[in-house]
Amino acid sequence: MSRTSPYRSGLTIEDPRVSQRVQGFPESVIREMTRIAALHGAVNLAQGFPDFDPPPELLEAAKRAVDHGGNQYSITWGDPGLRAAISRKAREFNGIESDPEQNLVVTCGATEAMMASMLSLIDPGDEAVIFEPFYENYGPDARVSGATPRHVRLEWPDWHLDEEALKSAFNEKTKVLILNTPNNPTGKVFTQAELKLLADLCTDHDVVAVTDEIYEHMVYDGGRHISVATLGSMAERTVTINGLSKTYSATGWRVGWAIAPSTLATAIRRAHDFLTVCAPHAFQLAGVAALAMPPSYYDELRRSYQAKRDRLVTALRAAGIDCRPPGGTYYVMTDFSAFPFADDWAFAMHLIQSCQIATVPGSSFYADPRSGRKQVRFVFCKRETTLDDAIARLGRWEQGRDHSWPT
Repeated sequence: MSRTSPYRSGLTIEDPRVSQRVQGFPESVIREMTRIAALHGAVNLAQGFPDFDPPPELLEAAKRAVDHGGNQYSITWGDPGLRAAISRKAREFNGIESDPEQNLVVTCGATEAMMASMLSLIDPGDEAVIFEPFYENYGPDARVSGATPRHVRLEWPDWHLDEEALKSAFNEKTKVLILNTPNNPTGKVFTQAELKLLADLCTDHDVVAVTDEIYEHMVYDGGRHISVATLGSMAERTVTINGLSKTYSATGWRVGWAIAPSTLATAIRRAHDFLTVCAPHAFQLAGVAALAMPPSYYDELRRSYQAKRDRLVTALRAAGIDCRPPGGTYYVMTDFSAFPFADDWAFAMHLIQSCQIATVPGSSFYADPRSGRKQVRFVFCKRETTLDDAIARLGRWEQGRDHSWPT
């Protein structure tokens, strides 16, 4: 089976009026797999959204906001109450000091925060260091902003960082480092030593670190999330991006933010203003309640997701699919080399058609798709009943598949 999805119409848009910039965009494979899952009645272990609601306190806060005036534009860069709550939480949890009036921009999700940051920092010809496997939006972000990506590989199976490869990616054209920790799709949590290396390189080369920390509360096995902005003088050269989506199971609310030095924050505000004007006001107001959740909420979040992780990893290994327990996030990147499929699309489509489980083909996370041709990504941010169903399907698939396959 071809590595190209049979459901895709191809990358080229046959219309000369369409810009070359957009011609180079792939369709989001992650979101495409959600559509394919629905067509086949498959359990969606592809796209990273929970199949359960946010905490009741947040739902009630959102209803109150709709009923009491949260239906018009907010201040472009964010409701003052939300910015104050973000600043407080960043200080208490991350150790990042910020002035809500000078250093904060509220955006339409972390996705827009990344795009607005790139547009604010990059000129054509600048280079961006990006770790791979990477979240699929980073490539289009680089293209739209005019950046040339310089990819640094995190190596299977433990996703270790090659120090020399990283150092060689920095040069006089390097303008930004894009860092996602905990990392999607690998689940890697960058260590303090690795972050110190990154900080030193950014300082030596006058590079801004743009950090996507949306999974900061999903760190397992006693691990700890560290924000780069807290290391040395990095507060003056870091844009820290976060949002409500993952921690509070509210991916549809589209409330994110960036914390940055005042000059960079001002630039990001300008880009944000003309991209979306403001994030949804009612959900910004509800975000104040989210950021006031007690420490026990985050403890239970970690405990619950670690248990789900362990269940899925155990089931995948029992089915003969190679993987390691991720240190963070709610993703498991796997290797299916034991099975005789030509590439990741062939295996992903087999799983959908044979046991009705949807995954994400690994090629979508690499600049060269061939690098991910033996990998697929699973998610575990699902209800226990959903995981029960998926694990049962994996078990039936393992028992019924052709055992003449290499194992």
